[in-house]
Amino acid sequence: MNIEACPFNLDFTLCCGQVFRWEKRGEWWYGVVDSRPLRVRQTNNILEFHNVGEALVRRYFSLDHDLQRISSEIGKDAHVRKALEEFWGLRIIRQEPWECLISFVCATYKSVAAIRNMLQKLSARFGEKTRYDGRDFYSFPSPKKLASATLKDLESCGLGYRAKYVKKTSERVNSGECELEVIRKMPYEQAKNVLQNLPGVGSKVADCILLFSMDKLEAYPVDVWVRRITMKYYSEHFPAAFVRKLSSKNSFSNSDYEKMNAFGRRYFGEYAGYAQEYLYHYERLNH
Repeated sequence: MNIEACPFNLDFTLCCGQVFRWEKRGEWWYGVVDSRPLRVRQTNNILEFHNVGEALVRRYFSLDHDLQRISSEIGKDAHVRKALEEFWGLRIIRQEPWECLISFVCATYKSVAAIRNMLQKLSARFGEKTRYDGRDFYSFPSPKKLASATLKDLESCGLGYRAKYVKKTSERVNSGECELEVIRKMPYEQAKNVLQNLPGVGSKVADCILLFSMDKLEAYPVDVWVRRITMKYYSEHFPAAFVRKLSSKNSFSNSDYEKMNAFGRRYFGEYAGYAQEYLYHYERLNH
């Protein structure tokens, strides 16, 4: 597939912390999307993929997003423009909401390697196995499978205290009490409030789910990296007392989160999530 008309960088997109179950072998990236294993690689402007159709690839990698327009909207200052230049082609992935939800419930206070390990174990234990290209792949476990799992079984996948959140959230989704596709159609604020009623879903996890799977590009997740970026590049937008407080401690409260989140959405506008991801990836790789 020729993607000359839509800027895209596969490596940047899959390496920036949005997704956890992709693996690169040689030139090829291997993953599972909509329960189908696939492989994909990029050579200049040619995107080559196997075992799925073009429509799925375009949807999943959000090739419909107008990156030129997004860049012009969020390029408010030299910091974000530098990140855009260095990682041009990085796109927000349009994940399946259920997998994204559980992935980020599991992601709390864990490294990317640890998150990947947890999700691989969870999928191998509770997902459906498929053989593809000489290897075993596993679909992400359904809400029913995880709802019926015991805490001990979930803990054996390395979830620790997150096991109870995964189980309770799975029960809510499996019963129909929480309908993710309904939430996807809600406005940002309403959707965020509903998601935060789920066990294990706080403001940051909710913002990740909204940005990476529900087309809420105004969502602006704040973690320790984004906090550092905020204090390093944008401190003049906050009261001096707030900057002193954030600079003197490692953690930040829900109230602190909401202040930085509101700033990001106000300053960068409707594509704040793209600004967040470019700045986050730039800071992480250049720190």
